[in-house]
Amino acid sequence: MARLGRRVIAIAIDWGIAYGIGAAFFDSDNLPIIVAFAILQVLSMIVFSGSIGHLILGLRVVPLQPRWIGLWRPVVRTLLLCLVIPAFIWDKEQRGLHDVLAGTILVRR
Repeated sequence: MARLGRRVIAIAIDWGIAYGIGAAFFDSDNLPIIVAFAILQVLSMIVFSGSIGHLILGLRVVPLQPRWIGLWRPVVRTLLLCLVIPAFIWDKEQRGLHDVLAGTILVRR
């Protein structure tokens, strides 16, 4: 299971990429940055089982039941991440609320 330090660095990388896209194309407005973050999260999770930050740090998102992650899990997980607060609420296994509600877990490869 991925530890807190790697998770924080991974999400910082992802937000940094989204901010770079927002600054380059949308004059750093907040909404385009959040939309860029969400699109990057959902697409990379469906295709690569993790965000760019996850992949750089050797992490991946997997469903609790061994199967394809599908479309709804990345969407739910990403929408909750965009709200920020669920990422700071953990269960006893150190899974964020966004992972609990999406039925996923962030693991080291």
